[in-house]
Amino acid sequence: MRDAWTEARDRDAEGRARSARPRDGLGRPLPYGAPGVERQPEGVVRTPEETVAEAQALLDAGKPFHAHEVFEDAWKSGPEAERTLWRGLAQLAVGLTHAARGNATGGARLLRRGAGAVEEWAGGGGGPRPHGIDVDGLARWARELAGRVEGGAGSVDAKGEAPRLRGSR
Repeated sequence: MRDAWTEARDRDAEGRARSARPRDGLGRPLPYGAPGVERQPEGVVRTPEETVAEAQALLDAGKPFHAHEVFEDAWKSGPEAERTLWRGLAQLAVGLTHAARGNATGGARLLRRGAGAVEEWAGGGGGPRPHGIDVDGLARWARELAGRVEGGAGSVDAKGEAPRLRGSR
């Protein structure tokens, strides 16, 4: 039986909680009716090339939360053998999201966790440049940013700190 509280909550067609509130570029909820950024569609199956290109465009636009959702789609729909890679990349993007929101502890933790996951995947036979992704460079970037954030850098500029997934510009 559904009560008034349950009825008032935003739900999708299957009854799962899905907030209809608009969100900002870092995924934070805004008041109902406020202008927000377009959400990333969920459950999209992309090729690895499409995933990397779309995630990089979102990172370059200062939208790491949205890039995380693209990586999450790859993690959930891709081959089992690549799930650790895509999960690690999602953790890097959400780590940048938390750092940009001013959450130093969570941001640093997720950046380091993501760096470890992509290195674990590469070390397990995945190689250092899966789909052209610079795993070693991303791990260095993540650890360096985690150290700066923990060292009191405060909130970081998500666009200015966006990593290059395939290496230097």
